[in-house]
Amino acid sequence: MTHPLRSRDFRLLFTARALSLSGDAAVPAALALAVLRITESGSALGLVLASALIPRLVALPIGGVLADRRGARPIAIGTDALACAAQLCTALLLLGGHPALWQLAVLQAVGGAASGLALPTMSPLVVGTVPADALSRANSLLGTVTGATRLIGPAVAGTFVLTIGPGWTFLLDAASFGASAALISCARVRRRDSSKDSAKEAANDSANDSAPARSLVADFRQGWTEVRSRDWYWTSLVAHAMWNGAQSTLLTLAPLIAVQHMGGETAWIVTTEAGAVGFVVGSLIAGRVRPRRPVAVANAGLAAHAIPLIALAFYAPAPVFIPCYCFAMAGLGFLNPTWETTVQATIPAGALARVSSYDWLLSLAAAPLGYSLAPWAASAWGPRGPLLVAAVLVAASSLGTLAAPGVRRLTLDASPPDAPKAAPEHQTV
Repeated sequence: MTHPLRSRDFRLLFTARALSLSGDAAVPAALALAVLRITESGSALGLVLASALIPRLVALPIGGVLADRRGARPIAIGTDALACAAQLCTALLLLGGHPALWQLAVLQAVGGAASGLALPTMSPLVVGTVPADALSRANSLLGTVTGATRLIGPAVAGTFVLTIGPGWTFLLDAASFGASAALISCARVRRRDSSKDSAKEAANDSANDSAPARSLVADFRQGWTEVRSRDWYWTSLVAHAMWNGAQSTLLTLAPLIAVQHMGGETAWIVTTEAGAVGFVVGSLIAGRVRPRRPVAVANAGLAAHAIPLIALAFYAPAPVFIPCYCFAMAGLGFLNPTWETTVQATIPAGALARVSSYDWLLSLAAAPLGYSLAPWAASAWGPRGPLLVAAVLVAASSLGTLAAPGVRRLTLDASPPDAPKAAPEHQTV
């Protein structure tokens, strides 16, 4: 198996991803403190966070269409530049005094839109910078750096915020996006079109050279057709959405339970760090282990998230709950690279970004439901009820995917019937 870091272009992409993730991991704590210092209002912080989330959700399918139409590389460069500008303006406002709340909200909305446009580009960028036999390790490396930034990001943010102020954290994030754009612009990304799609396009062109360009709606529909035609994909998306909803429920209720029943704030801090460690370990394992039925195994691992939810519901002590959470996050760390590798190997290259955007859209849209419904349910019936409901949903949806024939039949070493054959020639974009 070819090691992905032997590829110069993937090294550039990997470094760019590591830089942008490091900057982004430090931002949430800095943003929260900055808003609270200005307004002393939790609702104001919620407004700013919503201002970033809603544009991200709206931009996701658009980013998928643009990446499939124009190529992932120019979209990634443009979105990094846009995010750099937004975070730079935020830094200047914070360093210059006390900005108005609406200014922070607008800038975070711009940053959220840039993030939504950029997320679907990642999978095509990986496919276009490494050989096919290195996809698994490449995705594992990217998963590992994601987990590592979860470890160091809050520490960097805390150091910056407590010493020189939150504005410098946003300046660091802006610099990371600028460096990412520069690195990706130096990388050569092969744009791979499936042979089936290329044949269709050639036939259409010869039949009617003046055929009008497809509309955005037509591209959206084509991407959704690719999703719903594969039972292993759409059933897994349901499981991913349920996992994100369950995770947001845990993140909403666990801090208070940890403080009241597990020994204080330190217990929650150790829990988050243990989760990041588990995520890194799971990502590393995914780079070494290639199960014959990847989606089935990965989704079964995702069901492990029910364990810490049940432990939390019954107020398990910290020595019990923390390893449970670490184990569950290892399941997520294993799923992400395994899922990405499987998708990259089976989805037609010309629709890869759009299909990825639907995955992100459903996953991100489910999280706010947990954040909003969990506190309401906990106040009405206590935290045990919503935690147990979340545990049942995540276990049932993840294990329920095994009922889909495509989940059981799809293998990595034997391509499914709908898997495309890569074209022998690749276009650099």
